[in-house]
Amino acid sequence: MSDPTAGPMTTAELDFAVAAYAEDGVWTVTPLVLRGEPDLSALVSALRRYPGESGVIGMISIDEDFFIVLRLDGGRARLLISDVTAATEWPLAKQVLDELGIPLADDDDEQVPAGDLGIIADLGMTAMDLGALIDDVDLYPEEMLEEIADALGFGNQFHEAIEAIG
Repeated sequence: MSDPTAGPMTTAELDFAVAAYAEDGVWTVTPLVLRGEPDLSALVSALRRYPGESGVIGMISIDEDFFIVLRLDGGRARLLISDVTAATEWPLAKQVLDELGIPLADDDDEQVPAGDLGIIADLGMTAMDLGALIDDVDLYPEEMLEEIADALGFGNQFHEAIEAIG
């Protein structure tokens, strides 16, 4: 965990950000290039550059603390954050909660997801399965995102993109 008084998040605290999209049934996963402090509008703008039959999916992991799944489909942005309490420390997490219309959690609140648990249900992972995955306290955000990628059929491409970043 980082010090919330230390100022804005830097790309050093960003574990990774990738875009995943399918064309002709073939998935492509590519690292997102973000300049400066990652924020929600920058992520949406970065994702808009990619095509995709079923939209483009952004997968963002922050400081091994939480993750965000962002899906652009038909101009509409759908959001899921793995831990509402992250918004007390991370500006990006607060932006997600603001966009979802969810009040800031207290430090002693339970670490629960917020947003659209059905965000990828049409692609192969039900809201129930995604919720159960997020509830697994033994997994890091990267491991959860890896399981999501596997379930959706682009696990190998996801792993290669993460390796290219690191």
